[in-house]
Amino acid sequence: MNKKNPYLQIDRQMVGDIYTSHESMENLTVLCDDFGSRFAGTPEEYKAATFISETFTRYGLKNVKLEEYPYAGWTRGPATLTITEPIERTLHCISLPYCPANDINAELVSVGHGSPNNYSNLGESAKGKLVMAKSSSPRNLGRWVHRKEKYDRAVLSGAAAFIFVSEHPGVGPETGSLQNDSPAPIPGISVCKEDGDFLTRCIDRYKEVKMRLQTTDINEPRTSWNVVADLPGVELPEEMIILGCHYDGHDIAQGAHDPASGMVSVIEAARVLTNYTADSLKRTIRFIAFGTEEIGLTGAYRYTDAHDDELDNIKFLLNMDAAGGTSRKGIVLHHWDSLQQLFELFQWQIQDDIPIGQKVHSYSDHFPFFLKGVPTSHMGDPTSAPSGRGFGHTAYDTLEKVELDNLRRASSIGARIALRCANHKRFPAERRSLEEVQKIVDTDPGLEGYRISLKLKE
Repeated sequence: MNKKNPYLQIDRQMVGDIYTSHESMENLTVLCDDFGSRFAGTPEEYKAATFISETFTRYGLKNVKLEEYPYAGWTRGPATLTITEPIERTLHCISLPYCPANDINAELVSVGHGSPNNYSNLGESAKGKLVMAKSSSPRNLGRWVHRKEKYDRAVLSGAAAFIFVSEHPGVGPETGSLQNDSPAPIPGISVCKEDGDFLTRCIDRYKEVKMRLQTTDINEPRTSWNVVADLPGVELPEEMIILGCHYDGHDIAQGAHDPASGMVSVIEAARVLTNYTADSLKRTIRFIAFGTEEIGLTGAYRYTDAHDDELDNIKFLLNMDAAGGTSRKGIVLHHWDSLQQLFELFQWQIQDDIPIGQKVHSYSDHFPFFLKGVPTSHMGDPTSAPSGRGFGHTAYDTLEKVELDNLRRASSIGARIALRCANHKRFPAERRSLEEVQKIVDTDPGLEGYRISLKLKE
């Protein structure tokens, strides 16, 4: 394969522009300081979508629009968690999105990390109980056990309610949705690591701990928006490469790292691609700001449904969720062996730290496209071991923790990858059949949580 870099001059122009501009940080500041969390259903969510749309238009993109869709909305209410026996103590807690209103008195049991083996060992003891699980995953399991999988296993075990315990000290409770685009069947709340450790000591000391959980949350229908913009191709304009990220955060924080650092990196990539490649693209590059990802990937699911007749034309999607954080800016291909060699060539041309790997998970906006057979990937480190979120999904995911250099690296790599995908003579991946997708869904270890969610639906 020829390793000459045919885009060297454009690379220099785009990278030089990105690294001499503060535009990405300025856009991040607007999203975080002016619009706060941009949580689904708030006025700030719509203001953020409008700002992104206006920014795309100002940068010269075409066909810019807000695509409206309905979804299952949720509003946080006060939650109260009280030990009633053998001592009396009220602990700070927060409801998790899609938690229903309820009032429950039950015994507390711990399921450790909430892994499959932990639940198997708990057995019938979970029925009718408050089941408490740490956010961490067992090191020897070899994969991340997501919050939703822990919750779904609690529901399937007959639990009365679910308590999610942050693994990180000093950051308070960690939030995150319980279901995708639907009210949860049982209440789920979160407590900080320190209170989780206290409850674990109570179980160890007293053996039987009884608690009362009161939740007052509201589930009701709402409307959200995806923001879509195009940089049209010249030769094959109907074929497209997608760069995307969601713009909504959780209601308890700015969501500066997750997701907004990735969102502004997509916006910055759009800016320089428009400036330097607008008349030289073979295929269209589409930029999508997805809504309501944090409560179920709903914007991405709605997009794939609304654009079903275009999915054959999507040659590649790069999801840049939280890409402007500290992680390496690699390309994680979702079981597309036919793309490995091509992306290793891109890596050589770009001459940056871009590890290329193959694995998949079901917890971000690439997944609805993956299920439809579209060639997908996300920006991240394919070599990294499972780890916790740190300050992610907590009140401490704030603007000052994001560094401009990381935004620049994500933007420059995303732009250069998109350019090469858009102009490659014959992109070596075709949309999978649904049967091929199902084989991966049925067997991939990283999709165990998704398989458990399907059991819950049944």
